[in-house]
Amino acid sequence: MKRMTAKKRLLVVFIAAVAVGATVALVFIFQFFGDAVRERSDLYISARTDYPGLLDSLRPRTDHHWAFDRYAGRLELERSFKPGHYVLEPGMNVVEIARMLKLGMQTPVRVTINNVRTPAQLAGKLARLARQLDADSAELMRALTDPQLAREVGTDSLQLFSIFIPNTYEFYWTVSPEDFVRRMRKEYDRFWTPERDAARRRSGLSRDEVLKLASIVTEETNKADEMPRVAGVYINRLRKGMPLQADPTVKYALQDFSLRRILHKHLRTPSPYNTYLNKGLPPSSIAMPSVAAIDGVLNFENHDYLFFCARPTFDGYHSFARTYGEHLANARAYSAELNRRNIK
Repeated sequence: MKRMTAKKRLLVVFIAAVAVGATVALVFIFQFFGDAVRERSDLYISARTDYPGLLDSLRPRTDHHWAFDRYAGRLELERSFKPGHYVLEPGMNVVEIARMLKLGMQTPVRVTINNVRTPAQLAGKLARLARQLDADSAELMRALTDPQLAREVGTDSLQLFSIFIPNTYEFYWTVSPEDFVRRMRKEYDRFWTPERDAARRRSGLSRDEVLKLASIVTEETNKADEMPRVAGVYINRLRKGMPLQADPTVKYALQDFSLRRILHKHLRTPSPYNTYLNKGLPPSSIAMPSVAAIDGVLNFENHDYLFFCARPTFDGYHSFARTYGEHLANARAYSAELNRRNIK
């Protein structure tokens, strides 16, 4: 058996070293540029999150942590990451993830605004449901009632809630409450198209008055095809100088939205919102009106009805009347059905 010469031994060592080096290089490349995300997930990094908190949120969603730490250190990510809502997609590598966090390449969130009656309810919903915004309810409430911000967007703090048009909007999760309000003013201006303003002039109402009346219509019926008729009743009463006598304004005055039956004692509730005691529209909207209700007011039905009450069939529709006598008959039929069903 021939002994390996010194040159051959050196060549073997060299080849082995090259192989080891190549293996290390491949592992290194794979760690940095291989797939670090296995499945899609949403990553929420609050403005109040520190770097360890960022890593705690990121680790369960990614692989190749050693490589991420090295690359993040090179980018000084600990001092420069941006809060936001990020989407981790399958196939992303640690370089892409770290750069995304450093540059703040966040994905907008869809924010749905509807079905609330007060600014406090809106603030709570935005802060709580589906992680819609990175702000707590107290911060949002301050913005929604801030007189200075209200003046900036062309209204007052009492009417500020009324500029919010129900819809689903896209925002960056980290939008400030103040910029959120400013954006909603822009959406309000877009909503009031020339066609809607032309219809509004037919009613003789201002934009604020349309929204106040639409908020009542929203609370009176969820039947879109009935909303123009309900709006027509209230337009008739306004034009005749009659009090609106809208039950939902009594609930708002009491701040008790669970009431299923308005009694005579409720009608005596002292409040500027009680339209049994005060003529005209309430001081502000009593709910966020639906777009269907707003358009129902703008396209109110011309008729001579002055009264309506829920039908005893409990199908969501109403019985309309021209005279108080007709209305009393309708009201008695409905009241009898309430009693039969033991609804208090």
